[in-house]
Amino acid sequence: MIISTNRNPSLKEFKVLVDNVTIKLNEDAAKRTSYYITRNAQLLEDDVYNFLNKTATGTKFEGTIKKISGQKFPDIIAGKYYGVEVKSSKDEKWITLGGSVNESTRVEDVERIFLTFGKLTDPIEFRSRPYEDCLSDVVVTHYPRYKIDMNLKNGETIFDKMKTTYDELRLLDDPVNEIVEYYRIQLKPGESLWWTGKISKEEQIQSVPIKIRLWNTLSREEKANLKILGLALFPELTSNSNTKYENYSLWLVANHSVISTSTRDSFSAGGQVNIGSFKKLPKIFKHINDNSKLIEKIILETDESILCDTWKVKKISKNRLEQWIDLISKYCVLNKYEINIVMNFIFNRK
Repeated sequence: MIISTNRNPSLKEFKVLVDNVTIKLNEDAAKRTSYYITRNAQLLEDDVYNFLNKTATGTKFEGTIKKISGQKFPDIIAGKYYGVEVKSSKDEKWITLGGSVNESTRVEDVERIFLTFGKLTDPIEFRSRPYEDCLSDVVVTHYPRYKIDMNLKNGETIFDKMKTTYDELRLLDDPVNEIVEYYRIQLKPGESLWWTGKISKEEQIQSVPIKIRLWNTLSREEKANLKILGLALFPELTSNSNTKYENYSLWLVANHSVISTSTRDSFSAGGQVNIGSFKKLPKIFKHINDNSKLIEKIILETDESILCDTWKVKKISKNRLEQWIDLISKYCVLNKYEINIVMNFIFNRK
């Protein structure tokens, strides 16, 4: 899609229209405060629509103002290529949620959108700005949505932070992926994105519960499955580090809505074990041995970007299993030689 800068009416003319409507809304609100306090988001759309229609009289926008019914974005269109999205709040804040990042409901042909925001508490006030100029962040409800801040300063939009523009981002095939990658880079130790939009093939057969659950309330089957996934995705679980369960615990919350208060007991309770002729191995190797086929299947089938994220590596090699074993040798108390011998036995490698 090409964004035109030579539309008739022009963007400048549309801005004049919206600014005039905003002035009239504020003037009317000063006279009819009690009326506007009773309005809600849907009713306010009618007010903005009516003022746009009246103010458009005698301009190039006369007869072109349309309120869009249903779940469409924006709420009102003008002159085919322009639109007004209406938002409101019932408190002193100028902050609310915007539309979804992928804008799947955007009206075709609409290129430029202004946001008209009504603060519906005494004193009533209306403000209007270009939509992209007041998008401060991205937050997640059931899907990534923009966060609107009418007090946002120039240069502080989410697009400024990402070093892109609103149009460049919204016209991508997968804008959500770009946003996820931006926030992933900002993560600090102990932080995780709870929504990424990506799951492994092994996880695709399951639905992620909307409710938060404690580990001890899960079925035995689900616990076993999550432990196997953990072993495949988090090789640091084999280490002796005090922090080795942190990334796995964050992943449980982010991807499965599960909180574990005793993750250690799921993997290492019970001390040491013997596997074949190998004596006094860490208990976690029994879990690897008992589930070796499933672990290998997950490693081979999981999307590379997920493995890069959970394994903390930049690239996934052709021999994924060998790379996973190499990572374990870096974490485990056993030396690399011992790890290779044990893993060759477990995975029947020659």
